[in-house]
Amino acid sequence: MASIDLDKVLDKAWAEKSLPEILAAPVAALKGVSDRDGELLEEAFGVKTVADLADLKFARWAQALAALAAAK
Repeated sequence: MASIDLDKVLDKAWAEKSLPEILAAPVAALKGVSDRDGELLEEAFGVKTVADLADLKFARWAQALAALAAAK
């Protein structure tokens, strides 16, 4: 089973929220992502929530390429 330290990846206000709340949160809930970054992601890719970002095909493609490179 996968696990993650939410304090390391979420802004403090979101660290105690449930997973469904986090996935529905604006991308600025992620540590290091500003409100402006969120606005730019929405303008460029239609990404509004953490779930949208996780489902972004470009992010999935980049992860797949990085996994392939690591497997060599």
